[in-house]
Amino acid sequence: MTLSARNSLHGTISSIDVDGLTAEVTIELGDGQHVTSIITANSVDRLGLEEGMEASAVIKATEVMIDA
Repeated sequence: MTLSARNSLHGTISSIDVDGLTAEVTIELGDGQHVTSIITANSVDRLGLEEGMEASAVIKATEVMIDA
C-alpha cells in the first residue's frame, strides 16, 4: 500500500489496552522511545494487532507544534 503521509515510525507493539470501543496501542521505537495512538477496538481486530509484532505509526497532519 502506498500512502501520501511522509512521517512513518517503525517499531514493535509493546502494549494494547482495549477499553470498550477504543484501544490504546503503544509502539516502542528502535531508540527506546514510544509512540501511542488511540484507535478503535475493531481496527485492532481487523489489523490483527498483537503485542510483540512489528508495526508502523503513520503520521499525517496539517499542523505539528514544536515547543523548546
